[in-house]
Amino acid sequence: MENQNRNNWNWGFTTGAENWNGRLAMIGFISAVVIELASGQGLLHFWGLM
Repeated sequence: MENQNRNNWNWGFTTGAENWNGRLAMIGFISAVVIELASGQGLLHFWGLM
């Protein structure tokens, strides 16, 4: 097994890429929740898509 830094940014299905994908997904989810709490609207209504 190759010893690599789990925080390196590499393209493809690597451990580092999957870690970054998870981190960015968590930031996006929390951002959506904060927008809904602050505006009192759903995310799509806030952006005017619905």
